[in-house]
Amino acid sequence: MRFIDEFRDPALARRLLGEIEAMTADWPAERPITLMEFCGGHTHAIMQHGIRQLLPPTVRLLSGPGCPVCVTSQADIDRAIALVHVPKAILTTFGDMVRVPGTTHSLQEAAAEGLDVRIVYSPLDAVQLAAEQPEREVVFLGVGFETTAPGIAASIQAAMARGLRNYSVFSMHKYTPPAMRAILDAGEVRLDGIIGPGHVTAIIGYEAWSFLPKEYGVPVVVAGFEPLDILLTIHHLVAQVVKGEARVENTYRRAVSAEGNRAALAVMDAVFEVADADWRGLGILPRSGMAIRADYADYDAARRFRIPDVPSREPPGCRCGDVLRGVIEPPQCPLFARVCTPDHPRGPCMVSDEGACSAYYLYGGFAA
Repeated sequence: MRFIDEFRDPALARRLLGEIEAMTADWPAERPITLMEFCGGHTHAIMQHGIRQLLPPTVRLLSGPGCPVCVTSQADIDRAIALVHVPKAILTTFGDMVRVPGTTHSLQEAAAEGLDVRIVYSPLDAVQLAAEQPEREVVFLGVGFETTAPGIAASIQAAMARGLRNYSVFSMHKYTPPAMRAILDAGEVRLDGIIGPGHVTAIIGYEAWSFLPKEYGVPVVVAGFEPLDILLTIHHLVAQVVKGEARVENTYRRAVSAEGNRAALAVMDAVFEVADADWRGLGILPRSGMAIRADYADYDAARRFRIPDVPSREPPGCRCGDVLRGVIEPPQCPLFARVCTPDHPRGPCMVSDEGACSAYYLYGGFAA
Protein backbone atom coordinates (compact mmCIF):
# COMPACT_ATOMS: atom_id res chain seq x y z
CA MET A 1 0.00 0.00 0.00
CA ARG A 2 2.88 2.40 0.62
CA PHE A 3 3.62 2.63 -3.10
CA ILE A 4 0.00 3.51 -3.95
CA ASP A 5 -0.21 5.96 -1.06
CA GLU A 6 2.85 7.79 -2.36
CA PHE A 7 1.04 8.36 -5.65
CA ARG A 8 -1.71 10.23 -3.78
CA ASP A 9 0.64 12.36 -1.71
CA PRO A 10 0.09 16.15 -2.08
CA ALA A 11 3.60 16.84 -0.76
CA LEU A 12 5.08 14.73 -3.54
CA ALA A 13 2.94 16.58 -6.08
CA ARG A 14 4.23 19.93 -4.82
CA ARG A 15 7.83 18.70 -4.95
CA LEU A 16 7.49 17.39 -8.51
CA LEU A 17 5.84 20.61 -9.69
CA GLY A 18 8.53 22.69 -7.98
CA GLU A 19 11.29 20.67 -9.63
CA ILE A 20 9.62 20.94 -13.04
CA GLU A 21 9.45 24.71 -12.62
CA ALA A 22 13.06 24.88 -11.44
CA MET A 23 14.32 22.75 -14.34
CA THR A 24 12.62 25.03 -16.86
CA ALA A 25 13.39 28.36 -15.14
CA ASP A 26 15.70 29.39 -17.97
CA TRP A 27 13.61 27.83 -20.73
CA PRO A 28 12.06 30.40 -23.10
CA ALA A 29 8.33 30.67 -22.38
CA GLU A 30 7.63 31.55 -26.02
CA ARG A 31 8.88 28.08 -26.98
CA PRO A 32 7.48 25.82 -24.25
CA ILE A 33 8.52 22.20 -23.90
CA THR A 34 5.66 20.49 -25.75
CA LEU A 35 4.62 17.02 -24.68
CA MET A 36 1.88 14.91 -26.25
CA GLU A 37 -0.15 12.43 -24.25
CA PHE A 38 -1.07 9.71 -26.70
CA CYS A 39 -3.73 8.04 -24.56
CA GLY A 40 -7.27 9.35 -24.24
CA GLY A 41 -7.39 8.01 -20.70
CA HIS A 42 -4.45 10.26 -19.87
CA THR A 43 -6.23 13.23 -21.45
CA HIS A 44 -9.24 12.72 -19.20
CA ALA A 45 -7.05 12.31 -16.09
CA ILE A 46 -5.04 15.42 -16.98
CA MET A 47 -8.17 17.50 -17.48
CA GLN A 48 -10.03 16.09 -14.49
CA HIS A 49 -7.19 16.88 -12.08
CA GLY A 50 -6.22 20.24 -13.60
CA ILE A 51 -2.67 19.15 -14.44
CA ARG A 52 -2.39 21.51 -17.41
CA GLN A 53 -3.16 24.45 -15.12
CA LEU A 54 -0.65 23.31 -12.49
CA LEU A 55 2.30 23.23 -14.89
CA PRO A 56 4.49 26.29 -15.47
CA PRO A 57 4.02 28.15 -18.79
CA THR A 58 7.29 26.61 -19.98
CA VAL A 59 5.58 23.18 -20.30
CA ARG A 60 2.69 22.58 -22.69
CA LEU A 61 0.57 19.45 -23.11
CA LEU A 62 -1.16 18.38 -26.32
CA SER A 63 -3.65 15.56 -26.78
CA GLY A 64 -2.97 12.91 -29.41
CA PRO A 65 -4.74 10.14 -31.35
CA GLY A 66 -5.24 7.83 -28.37
CA CYS A 67 -9.01 7.30 -28.67
CA PRO A 68 -9.77 4.20 -30.78
CA VAL A 69 -13.37 5.18 -31.50
CA CYS A 70 -12.26 8.69 -32.48
CA VAL A 71 -9.60 7.56 -34.94
CA THR A 72 -11.92 5.12 -36.70
CA SER A 73 -12.46 6.61 -40.15
CA GLN A 74 -15.86 7.84 -41.24
CA ALA A 75 -15.88 5.23 -44.03
CA ASP A 76 -15.30 2.39 -41.55
CA ILE A 77 -18.01 3.72 -39.25
CA ASP A 78 -20.44 3.82 -42.16
CA ARG A 79 -19.52 0.27 -43.18
CA ALA A 80 -19.98 -0.92 -39.61
CA ILE A 81 -23.41 0.70 -39.41
CA ALA A 82 -24.36 -0.90 -42.75
CA LEU A 83 -23.84 -4.35 -41.20
CA VAL A 84 -27.01 -3.86 -39.18
CA HIS A 85 -28.92 -4.58 -42.42
CA VAL A 86 -27.46 -8.10 -42.77
CA PRO A 87 -30.48 -10.47 -42.76
CA LYS A 88 -31.25 -11.77 -39.26
CA ALA A 89 -28.31 -9.80 -37.86
CA ILE A 90 -27.69 -8.85 -34.26
CA LEU A 91 -25.03 -6.14 -34.22
CA THR A 92 -23.07 -6.11 -30.96
CA THR A 93 -20.59 -3.50 -29.83
CA PHE A 94 -19.11 -1.60 -26.93
CA GLY A 95 -21.17 1.37 -25.74
CA ASP A 96 -19.20 4.21 -27.31
CA MET A 97 -19.78 3.04 -30.87
CA VAL A 98 -23.56 3.21 -30.59
CA ARG A 99 -23.64 7.01 -30.46
CA VAL A 100 -20.91 7.78 -33.02
CA PRO A 101 -22.48 9.72 -35.91
CA GLY A 102 -22.25 8.07 -39.30
CA THR A 103 -22.70 9.99 -42.53
CA THR A 104 -26.47 9.54 -42.46
CA HIS A 105 -27.28 8.08 -39.02
CA SER A 106 -25.84 6.34 -35.96
CA LEU A 107 -26.32 2.85 -34.56
CA GLN A 108 -28.45 4.39 -31.84
CA GLU A 109 -30.77 5.78 -34.50
CA ALA A 110 -30.77 2.42 -36.32
CA ALA A 111 -31.85 0.73 -33.08
CA ALA A 112 -34.63 3.29 -32.65
CA GLU A 113 -35.87 2.26 -36.10
CA GLY A 114 -36.21 -1.33 -34.88
CA LEU A 115 -32.92 -2.84 -36.05
CA ASP A 116 -31.17 -5.13 -33.57
CA VAL A 117 -28.19 -3.34 -31.99
CA ARG A 118 -26.96 -4.48 -28.59
CA ILE A 119 -24.30 -3.21 -26.22
CA VAL A 120 -22.14 -5.93 -24.66
CA TYR A 121 -19.49 -5.65 -21.97
CA SER A 122 -17.26 -8.34 -23.47
CA PRO A 123 -16.96 -9.96 -26.90
CA LEU A 124 -17.46 -13.28 -25.12
CA ASP A 125 -20.98 -12.06 -24.31
CA ALA A 126 -21.52 -11.81 -28.06
CA VAL A 127 -20.20 -15.36 -28.52
CA GLN A 128 -22.68 -16.60 -25.91
CA LEU A 129 -25.46 -14.72 -27.68
CA ALA A 130 -24.54 -16.53 -30.91
CA ALA A 131 -24.72 -19.86 -29.07
CA GLU A 132 -28.15 -19.02 -27.67
CA GLN A 133 -29.59 -17.81 -30.98
CA PRO A 134 -28.12 -20.06 -33.70
CA GLU A 135 -30.69 -18.84 -36.24
CA ARG A 136 -29.30 -15.26 -36.03
CA GLU A 137 -26.06 -13.76 -37.34
CA VAL A 138 -24.21 -12.14 -34.44
CA VAL A 139 -21.66 -9.56 -35.60
CA PHE A 140 -19.28 -7.89 -33.18
CA LEU A 141 -17.77 -4.51 -34.11
CA GLY A 142 -14.10 -4.81 -33.19
CA VAL A 143 -12.82 -1.33 -32.37
CA GLY A 144 -9.70 -0.72 -30.35
CA PHE A 145 -5.95 -0.72 -30.06
CA GLU A 146 -3.65 -3.45 -28.78
CA THR A 147 -5.48 -3.29 -25.45
CA THR A 148 -8.79 -4.75 -26.63
CA ALA A 149 -7.56 -6.76 -29.62
CA PRO A 150 -6.43 -9.84 -27.63
CA GLY A 151 -9.86 -10.27 -26.01
CA ILE A 152 -11.62 -9.97 -29.35
CA ALA A 153 -9.15 -12.41 -30.92
CA ALA A 154 -9.90 -14.82 -28.06
CA SER A 155 -13.63 -14.51 -28.80
CA ILE A 156 -13.01 -15.70 -32.36
CA GLN A 157 -11.01 -18.65 -31.09
CA ALA A 158 -13.76 -19.43 -28.56
CA ALA A 159 -16.44 -19.36 -31.27
CA MET A 160 -14.36 -21.70 -33.41
CA ALA A 161 -13.76 -24.07 -30.49
CA ARG A 162 -17.53 -24.20 -29.84
CA GLY A 163 -18.29 -24.84 -33.50
CA LEU A 164 -20.38 -21.69 -33.84
CA ARG A 165 -20.96 -20.66 -37.45
CA ASN A 166 -23.05 -17.56 -36.79
CA TYR A 167 -20.48 -15.36 -35.03
CA SER A 168 -18.21 -12.91 -36.83
CA VAL A 169 -16.12 -9.81 -36.13
CA PHE A 170 -15.76 -6.66 -38.20
CA SER A 171 -12.19 -5.70 -37.36
CA MET A 172 -11.31 -2.03 -37.17
CA HIS A 173 -8.41 -2.60 -34.78
CA LYS A 174 -5.25 -0.55 -35.02
CA TYR A 175 -1.62 -0.64 -33.90
CA THR A 176 -0.62 2.55 -32.11
CA PRO A 177 3.10 3.09 -32.91
CA PRO A 178 2.49 3.89 -36.63
CA ALA A 179 0.17 6.74 -35.64
CA MET A 180 2.88 8.38 -33.53
CA ARG A 181 5.31 7.98 -36.41
CA ALA A 182 2.81 9.60 -38.79
CA ILE A 183 2.35 12.63 -36.53
CA LEU A 184 6.09 13.20 -36.28
CA ASP A 185 6.60 12.67 -40.00
CA ALA A 186 3.86 15.19 -40.81
CA GLY A 187 5.67 17.91 -38.88
CA GLU A 188 2.50 19.88 -38.18
CA VAL A 189 3.30 20.07 -34.47
CA ARG A 190 6.68 20.27 -32.78
CA LEU A 191 6.92 17.66 -30.05
CA ASP A 192 9.68 17.48 -27.45
CA GLY A 193 8.43 14.34 -25.70
CA ILE A 194 5.70 11.70 -25.59
CA ILE A 195 3.68 10.52 -22.59
CA GLY A 196 3.46 6.84 -23.48
CA PRO A 197 0.09 5.08 -23.19
CA GLY A 198 -0.10 2.89 -20.09
CA HIS A 199 -2.70 0.28 -21.07
CA VAL A 200 -1.42 -0.21 -24.62
CA THR A 201 2.18 -0.50 -23.43
CA ALA A 202 1.18 -3.09 -20.83
CA ILE A 203 0.40 -5.27 -23.86
CA ILE A 204 3.14 -4.35 -26.35
CA GLY A 205 5.96 -3.54 -23.88
CA TYR A 206 7.86 -0.27 -23.63
CA GLU A 207 10.56 -1.42 -26.04
CA ALA A 208 7.94 -0.97 -28.78
CA TRP A 209 8.47 2.80 -28.43
CA SER A 210 12.27 2.71 -28.76
CA PHE A 211 12.07 3.87 -32.39
CA LEU A 212 10.99 7.34 -31.25
CA PRO A 213 14.22 8.31 -29.46
CA LYS A 214 16.38 6.36 -31.93
CA GLU A 215 14.88 7.72 -35.15
CA TYR A 216 13.36 11.04 -34.09
CA GLY A 217 15.35 12.02 -31.00
CA VAL A 218 12.08 12.29 -29.03
CA PRO A 219 11.97 10.86 -25.49
CA VAL A 220 9.11 8.63 -24.34
CA VAL A 221 8.05 7.96 -20.76
CA VAL A 222 5.22 5.49 -20.16
CA ALA A 223 2.70 6.69 -17.56
CA GLY A 224 0.04 5.24 -15.29
CA PHE A 225 -3.26 6.96 -14.67
CA GLU A 226 -3.08 8.36 -11.14
CA PRO A 227 -2.44 12.14 -11.11
CA LEU A 228 1.02 11.63 -9.65
CA ASP A 229 1.78 8.93 -12.21
CA ILE A 230 1.32 11.62 -14.83
CA LEU A 231 3.23 14.32 -12.92
CA LEU A 232 6.14 11.94 -12.39
CA THR A 233 6.17 11.13 -16.10
CA ILE A 234 6.15 14.83 -17.04
CA HIS A 235 9.02 15.36 -14.57
CA HIS A 236 11.07 12.61 -16.26
CA LEU A 237 10.33 13.94 -19.73
CA VAL A 238 11.23 17.53 -18.83
CA ALA A 239 14.48 16.31 -17.26
CA GLN A 240 15.41 14.50 -20.48
CA VAL A 241 14.52 17.47 -22.68
CA VAL A 242 16.46 19.96 -20.55
CA LYS A 243 19.52 17.70 -20.59
CA GLY A 244 19.25 17.07 -24.33
CA GLU A 245 18.63 13.35 -23.82
CA ALA A 246 16.21 11.01 -25.56
CA ARG A 247 15.36 7.50 -24.36
CA VAL A 248 12.41 5.34 -23.30
CA GLU A 249 11.58 5.29 -19.60
CA ASN A 250 8.82 3.52 -17.72
CA THR A 251 7.20 5.06 -14.64
CA TYR A 252 4.31 2.57 -14.74
CA ARG A 253 6.38 -0.33 -13.49
CA ARG A 254 3.52 -1.93 -11.56
CA ALA A 255 1.81 -2.77 -14.87
CA VAL A 256 4.30 -2.36 -17.75
CA SER A 257 7.41 -4.34 -18.67
CA ALA A 258 9.91 -4.17 -21.51
CA GLU A 259 8.50 -7.16 -23.38
CA GLY A 260 4.79 -6.69 -22.67
CA ASN A 261 2.17 -9.35 -22.16
CA ARG A 262 3.37 -12.33 -24.16
CA ALA A 263 0.17 -14.35 -23.76
CA ALA A 264 -1.97 -11.46 -25.03
CA LEU A 265 0.40 -10.82 -27.93
CA ALA A 266 0.35 -14.52 -28.86
CA VAL A 267 -3.45 -14.74 -29.15
CA MET A 268 -3.60 -11.43 -30.99
CA ASP A 269 -0.93 -12.51 -33.49
CA ALA A 270 -2.61 -15.89 -34.00
CA VAL A 271 -5.87 -14.33 -35.18
CA PHE A 272 -4.82 -10.99 -36.70
CA GLU A 273 -2.30 -10.08 -39.37
CA VAL A 274 -0.82 -6.66 -40.09
CA ALA A 275 -2.67 -4.61 -42.70
CA ASP A 276 -3.01 -1.00 -43.80
CA ALA A 277 -5.68 0.98 -41.97
CA ASP A 278 -7.60 4.21 -42.47
CA TRP A 279 -7.32 6.64 -39.52
CA ARG A 280 -9.48 9.70 -39.03
CA GLY A 281 -7.26 12.74 -39.42
CA LEU A 282 -4.24 10.72 -40.53
CA GLY A 283 -5.43 8.86 -43.61
CA ILE A 284 -4.30 5.39 -44.62
CA LEU A 285 -1.26 4.35 -42.60
CA PRO A 286 0.75 1.34 -43.80
CA ARG A 287 0.90 -1.66 -41.46
CA SER A 288 -1.21 0.02 -38.80
CA GLY A 289 -4.31 -2.19 -38.87
CA MET A 290 -5.30 -5.70 -37.83
CA ALA A 291 -7.01 -7.87 -40.43
CA ILE A 292 -8.40 -11.30 -39.54
CA ARG A 293 -6.16 -14.07 -40.89
CA ALA A 294 -7.39 -16.43 -43.61
CA ASP A 295 -7.42 -19.31 -41.08
CA TYR A 296 -10.33 -17.52 -39.40
CA ALA A 297 -12.05 -16.26 -42.55
CA ASP A 298 -15.38 -17.79 -41.52
CA TYR A 299 -15.40 -15.36 -38.57
CA ASP A 300 -14.51 -12.26 -40.60
CA ALA A 301 -17.61 -10.15 -41.22
CA ALA A 302 -15.81 -8.24 -43.98
CA ARG A 303 -15.39 -11.51 -45.89
CA ARG A 304 -18.72 -13.13 -45.00
CA PHE A 305 -21.11 -10.34 -45.87
CA ARG A 306 -21.49 -8.00 -48.80
CA ILE A 307 -21.06 -4.58 -47.22
CA PRO A 308 -22.31 -1.81 -49.51
CA ASP A 309 -20.00 1.07 -50.31
CA VAL A 310 -21.65 4.02 -48.64
CA PRO A 311 -20.54 7.50 -49.78
CA SER A 312 -18.97 8.89 -46.63
CA ARG A 313 -18.35 12.44 -45.55
CA GLU A 314 -16.96 14.02 -42.42
CA PRO A 315 -19.46 15.79 -40.14
CA PRO A 316 -19.72 19.35 -41.54
CA GLY A 317 -17.56 21.74 -39.56
CA CYS A 318 -16.14 19.03 -37.28
CA ARG A 319 -12.37 19.28 -36.71
CA CYS A 320 -11.96 16.04 -34.82
CA GLY A 321 -9.15 14.97 -37.17
CA ASP A 322 -7.16 18.13 -36.35
CA VAL A 323 -7.70 17.51 -32.62
CA LEU A 324 -6.38 13.95 -32.98
CA ARG A 325 -3.17 15.23 -34.59
CA GLY A 326 -2.66 17.89 -31.92
CA VAL A 327 -3.00 20.68 -34.51
CA ILE A 328 -5.75 22.37 -32.51
CA GLU A 329 -7.22 22.04 -29.04
CA PRO A 330 -10.93 21.15 -28.80
CA PRO A 331 -12.21 24.67 -27.96
CA GLN A 332 -10.73 25.86 -31.27
CA CYS A 333 -13.25 23.77 -33.20
CA PRO A 334 -16.16 26.03 -34.25
CA LEU A 335 -18.69 23.38 -33.20
CA PHE A 336 -17.26 22.72 -29.73
CA ALA A 337 -19.74 23.41 -26.88
CA ARG A 338 -21.95 25.31 -29.31
CA VAL A 339 -23.72 22.69 -31.37
CA CYS A 340 -21.47 19.75 -30.40
CA THR A 341 -21.91 18.53 -26.82
CA PRO A 342 -21.87 15.09 -25.15
CA ASP A 343 -25.69 15.04 -25.33
CA HIS A 344 -25.70 15.99 -29.02
CA PRO A 345 -22.28 15.02 -30.47
CA ARG A 346 -21.41 15.98 -34.03
CA GLY A 347 -18.12 14.06 -34.05
CA PRO A 348 -16.59 11.03 -32.31
CA CYS A 349 -14.17 13.08 -30.20
CA MET A 350 -17.18 14.30 -28.21
CA VAL A 351 -18.79 10.85 -27.97
CA SER A 352 -16.12 8.59 -26.56
CA ASP A 353 -15.10 8.31 -22.92
CA GLU A 354 -11.54 8.68 -24.22
CA GLY A 355 -12.22 11.58 -26.61
CA ALA A 356 -10.33 14.84 -26.10
CA CYS A 357 -13.40 16.98 -26.83
CA SER A 358 -15.37 15.07 -24.22
CA ALA A 359 -12.58 15.62 -21.66
CA TYR A 360 -12.35 19.36 -22.35
CA TYR A 361 -16.12 19.72 -22.17
CA LEU A 362 -16.54 17.75 -18.94
CA TYR A 363 -13.60 19.22 -17.02
CA GLY A 364 -12.90 22.52 -18.75
CA GLY A 365 -15.81 24.48 -17.34
CA PHE A 366 -18.14 23.96 -20.31
CA ALA A 367 -20.56 21.49 -18.74
CA ALA A 368 -23.70 23.04 -17.29
